Amino acid sequence: MDILVIDIGGTSVKLRATSGGRARRLKSGTGMGPAEMVVGVTRLAADWPYDAVSVGYPGEVRGGRPSMEPKHLANGWLGFDFAAAFGRPVKVINDAAMQALGAYAGGRMLFMGLGTGLGTALVVEHVVQPMELTQLPYKNGMSFGDHLRQSGMERLGLETWRREVAAISRLLRNALVADDVVIGGGNARLVNPLPPHCRRGDNADAFKGGALLWQDVWSRGWRVAMRAAETP
Repeated sequence: MDILVIDIGGTSVKLRATSGGRARRLKSGTGMGPAEMVVGVTRLAADWPYDAVSVGYPGEVRGGRPSMEPKHLANGWLGFDFAAAFGRPVKVINDAAMQALGAYAGGRMLFMGLGTGLGTALVVEHVVQPMELTQLPYKNGMSFGDHLRQSGMERLGLETWRREVAAISRLLRNALVADDVVIGGGNARLVNPLPPHCRRGDNADAFKGGALLWQDVWSRGWRVAMRAAETP
């Protein structure tokens, strides 16, 4: 089965099909809602055969659907029928969780996606659990996300931001008893040197994770996590 994988970010949407070809992208931003995203993606992917679609959504997802509007895009994502819009079966998952799937190498792994925002997910024995650690209070009346997102780096300066990445990755690794931490996202390349017990994610992790969503072992784990997310 050929899968079209879509990774939605605050500044761009990246897409690639398992049938082959390099990743393509289009601009996103505050003017892009789901309908505009579908139009742009289907235009760029017109020459790619695909049987199903994986969507990495930059926000909270429950029950396979966006449960909150994104912070850096236009509204309209709640209740949007992705399957009808694409004319294919669609699985929607938090974008950090999708990247985490692609980066997973066993054990307990924490994923931290550094970009426009801070995306986090925990993977334990092939079960992915999206997380919103960005909202947890850290210091100076600010959260983890306030310090590590793009605007935090611009406010703190690169060297201080790198120290905060190291400190926060250590805190979260210890709190979640993670075997390792993967630093991914667009700003991962700026984390140099990497903190101990961390490794750098690859740009292709999101596409690999989106394809894995349709394989049995990951599909089962993904459904388990989604059911847990629906529990009051």
